[in-house]
Amino acid sequence: MDRMIAARVDSQRWYERMPRALPFGVFTLAIAATLLFVTYNEYREAERRESQTHAVASVVASALGRRANTHTAYLRAVAILLSSRADVRQRDFNAIASELSTDDEYRGSEGISWAKALRREDIPAFEASRRAEDFPDYAVHPTPAPGQRLIVPVAYIGHPTARLRLAYGYDTYSEAMRRAALDRALRERRPIATGRVRLEIDKDRPSWPGFLIYMPVFDRQTHALRGFLGAPFNAGAFLDSALEMAPVHDYAIALYDGRAEPSLLFARAGPPGQTAGSTRLPIIVAHRPMLLVVSPPLTSALGPLSVIALALGSTVAVLLAAVAWMVARQAAEDRAALAWLREQASIRGTLSRELSHRVKNTLANVLSIIALTRRRTSGLDDFANALDGRIRALSATHDLLIASNWGPTPLRAVIAAELAPYSRGFGDGVVALEGPDVDLAPNDALSLGLALHELATNASKYGALSAEGGRVRVDWSLEGTDKVRVQWAESGGPAVSPTRPRGFGTELIERIVAHELGEPVDLAFAEQGVRCTLALPVRAPAAFRIRAGTTSKP
Repeated sequence: MDRMIAARVDSQRWYERMPRALPFGVFTLAIAATLLFVTYNEYREAERRESQTHAVASVVASALGRRANTHTAYLRAVAILLSSRADVRQRDFNAIASELSTDDEYRGSEGISWAKALRREDIPAFEASRRAEDFPDYAVHPTPAPGQRLIVPVAYIGHPTARLRLAYGYDTYSEAMRRAALDRALRERRPIATGRVRLEIDKDRPSWPGFLIYMPVFDRQTHALRGFLGAPFNAGAFLDSALEMAPVHDYAIALYDGRAEPSLLFARAGPPGQTAGSTRLPIIVAHRPMLLVVSPPLTSALGPLSVIALALGSTVAVLLAAVAWMVARQAAEDRAALAWLREQASIRGTLSRELSHRVKNTLANVLSIIALTRRRTSGLDDFANALDGRIRALSATHDLLIASNWGPTPLRAVIAAELAPYSRGFGDGVVALEGPDVDLAPNDALSLGLALHELATNASKYGALSAEGGRVRVDWSLEGTDKVRVQWAESGGPAVSPTRPRGFGTELIERIVAHELGEPVDLAFAEQGVRCTLALPVRAPAAFRIRAGTTSKP
């Protein structure tokens, strides 16, 4: 199991350096793929809209051209017809208008008009003839400017209505835009359209601007100019008539006089469109360049497919990031489990080695105690009793070490454990302990416990704990950061003879304990009581950290 986890975790080492890289990377890649698809889809959609808009523009331009060509063809035909007649009357125009009204292709214009070419001196006679015919209020207007070489007043209109009669008598040559078209038509002898003008028939009402197509009429015999045929167009009606031939929906259509400028706008049709993707298509209406602008319908920022793709892509990105996060979390847990297993294995090895060492030391101490006890006793009972007490001292200290998990053991606890039988059995104040909190290493705690046991046993047999009023005081203090000095002092007991023989306890303290602690033991048999000073090392707890906080799996 350990090997399987180690192999899997070793293949995931880069997680340790970048734990959030996998979820972030997966999310970024998914979002990037989604945005790439949306961008490509929007690009294709824009191309499709542009292609469709261009197709719509071509259809509308064709319809406008067809309408314009129909009117110019009729103007040419009527011009040929009138060129062979001696004179033109209202009834002639009514007959011509009747013929045109039967043709469905002749739509979009306001009708057909005849404007006679006059000189200034011809105006009175022309006005008189026109009044005598059917229009008593007929008058040429505006008054021709001095020196004006040509006067072209509107004389007849096919089937004139009250609105159309507003154009009677209007001198078309008096206005600059019309004059330019008349001069060009006269010069080129073909139908010519004007630019953006205000029609006389619409001067009293709001309406779109318009334009006119003029066709010169010459006398067939003399080739002299007789006048001009005119087809007035309300630009809005003209555009609508073309859209009847090529119906389009949702597209914005605009017709301009040459350039796409607000001041040159002829007409507009359809709902508002978006400027992006608009198609501009030049067209020719009666030899005058015009500009058709077709704009696609207004759309949202993203197309339906892009919105769906973005929503699905974002959802998938979040789900993939969540899965990647769980994988990364599992990898982190695997790493923690492997670290825990490795730590436990290290602890087990260390504990095994330490236990072996402790057992060897303990057995060595026991063997030493047995050997010394055997030499210092004369009978089996004495040997057993002495050996029993010393083994129990080792056992009490071992109990403390086990309670601390063979880690650092409080010095106060070791002293209290060894002197507990005497402090409980002799009353308060017999045993006094004082000193700071200090932790000892396990070996040092065993050695101190054995020394205290021997001192306490000696005091209970011969010293302060053997008589009423005796006292034992144990003080300890730190010397620097790596040593603690423990002082044993007896008082109030029987007087101690300076020549008292040294027993087994003295030998055990001075040999075994001093050897284990690595410090000499100062043991003095003063008359007022035994004095003993031990110096114990305060070891760094690094050697015992392996057992700290490892009782449960992380």
